[in-house]
Amino acid sequence: MELTTLEYRVEGPIAEVTMCRPAELNTMNKAFWTELIEVFKAIDAEPSIRAVIVASSGKHFTAGLDLGWAGATGHDPDADAGRAREAFRRHILEMQETFNVVDRCRVPVIAVVQGGCIGGGVDFVTACDIRIGTENCFFTVQEVNIAIVADVGTLQRLPHLLPQGLVRELAYTGRRFAAAEAKHWGFLNRVEEDHGAAMASARAMAHEIAGKSPLAVTGIKRVLNHGRDHSIEDGLEYVALWNAAMLQGEDVPKAVKAQMARQNAAFADLKG
Repeated sequence: MELTTLEYRVEGPIAEVTMCRPAELNTMNKAFWTELIEVFKAIDAEPSIRAVIVASSGKHFTAGLDLGWAGATGHDPDADAGRAREAFRRHILEMQETFNVVDRCRVPVIAVVQGGCIGGGVDFVTACDIRIGTENCFFTVQEVNIAIVADVGTLQRLPHLLPQGLVRELAYTGRRFAAAEAKHWGFLNRVEEDHGAAMASARAMAHEIAGKSPLAVTGIKRVLNHGRDHSIEDGLEYVALWNAAMLQGEDVPKAVKAQMARQNAAFADLKG
């Protein structure tokens, strides 16, 4: 892959995806929206990867959408109004898919946030499984401040992570949601002193996850996501079918034996 907005590296069972345009505050330009899809396709295609860390470089996680690029998108004064709006709808759906691939990733995704996580950054981190922040980090549902309805995931995923009243306050006002408040409400799993400490915390967590059965972990993620999007009854049926299909291999006996011996089990990778 030739990447201009992201750095992608794999070390053992852990993949790290880092936004690498700090001088531009890691704004999400045209290339970002397709490069992130490419990277997560590569992650899903590599069976040895068991956890992903999403991070960024510089002072801020991201200032969100590149407004210069966005402002030049979808404006053709000579186009039929209906056809132009239909094309723009498809453009929004394509942008939504960039974060859908993070949500659907077969392994857990941990976001590490420093400084500002603004607009599209909130869409991004709400698609991740776990969030770790620095003491100076903050989140802003920025879209209302530029007279836009957030449309690539925040308003759909944030209500599953925070109380409705708080979600509505943040979405209606566009105010800063700082680290201490985010930790209080469980939006951040952990708050660390600085970016280095937050990355160390994320790597330790990722390696702990990587030590578990990858078949069990991917199953847990699938079942949790299914339960979020369906009724309790549907979720119970889904997990029953998942376990009936998947609990036939060597991982459960290995795990039980290791527990009884007070040892760590070694699990095989998933198949590519």
